[in-house]
This record gives sequence, structure tokens and C-alpha cells, in this order.
Amino acid sequence: MPATGSNIERSPHYGALQDVVDGLFAGASADDTVRRLDVVIAAEAADLPSDLMEVVQLLPPGSYTRQRLCDQVNSSIGGHAWGQVYGTVE
Repeated sequence: MPATGSNIERSPHYGALQDVVDGLFAGASADDTVRRLDVVIAAEAADLPSDLMEVVQLLPPGSYTRQRLCDQVNSSIGGHAWGQVYGTVE
């Protein structure tokens, strides 16, 4: 049976979190980190929709390498079944 519902249609905000991650880590090395607060501020500045702000606000406090941030964000996106709607990050 084909999937139905709103979780299969691509949002106009598809890839918006990828843009936030790319901006936070532009020119960074694999070992560089950003703080959760930096991620929240960047997401607010990008005017993300409430669903994606929820994903960002669910991040535990701390510092994140790009890989760790992507793992955390993708886990939340997957938990909400929003991968096809908003995309995942790398």
C-alpha cells in the first residue's frame, strides 16, 4: 500500500537545515565545534518553520562537531518521519 499523508510531500523548506549546518561550518575543520546556542541563533536567523525549530530546540546543551550535530538533527528528523519533507543533513 503506498504511503499517504503529509509526511511524503516535500516542503518549500526542504534543505533549510542543511543550509544552516553549511553556514555554521563554512571553512571549518572536522574537529571544529559550534555550541547549541549558535545553532539555535542560526536557525532563528534563517527563519525556519516551527517544525524545524523544534528539531533544533531539542538539541541537548553542549558543543557539536559537524558530524555530531548532523547525527543529532537527523535522529530528530527521522523520529518525526520528516526526512522526505525537510531532508536530512550531512
